[in-house]
Amino acid sequence: MTDAVKPAPRPDTTRMFESDLIERFSRIHPATPFVFWIPVMGMCLYRTYQRGLTLAVTVGLFFAGVLLWTLTEYLLHRYVFHWVNDTAWGKRVHFVLHGVHHDFPTDKDRLVMPLGASIPLGIVIYAIFYFAFGQLHGEALFAGMALGYLGYDGTHYAVHHFKHTTRLGKFLRKHHMLHHHADHDDDRAGA
Repeated sequence: MTDAVKPAPRPDTTRMFESDLIERFSRIHPATPFVFWIPVMGMCLYRTYQRGLTLAVTVGLFFAGVLLWTLTEYLLHRYVFHWVNDTAWGKRVHFVLHGVHHDFPTDKDRLVMPLGASIPLGIVIYAIFYFAFGQLHGEALFAGMALGYLGYDGTHYAVHHFKHTTRLGKFLRKHHMLHHHADHDDDRAGA
């Protein structure tokens, strides 16, 4: 009787960049987005309040921002994060944007977006809202979008690293793990 050779355990992480500085900033503690974005969100809501927008309109814009985040995340995930190009450059872009997460899903330092990516993206979104809706309405909308983003990042981290005992938690984990193990060459509808 021969003993089966067990494969070596897969590492939890990998190095993504040659530069030590860029590599360092590609990793993030899961609380960091909350520490940065909650005060920004609070400032936007406070400024909206100070400028006299009614509570009803502020709440409506805030929840519209949360819904806009949901749509934005879906579109980014569907069309950007799972974009595939078979060139070396295309494979590298996919790996940096999202492929590393699928290859190393237990890497706890890469489950939320680093500030080096979320701050520039936040500035672009803020500018779009500012110029499209004006500062008064745009900041309330932006605050809602920030909450949607934080909710998504927090949920994503929890799905990967917390034990789930509720029906909702189990459903979210099952749905997300199906996404991780789907054949994205045949099914580009991953979420």
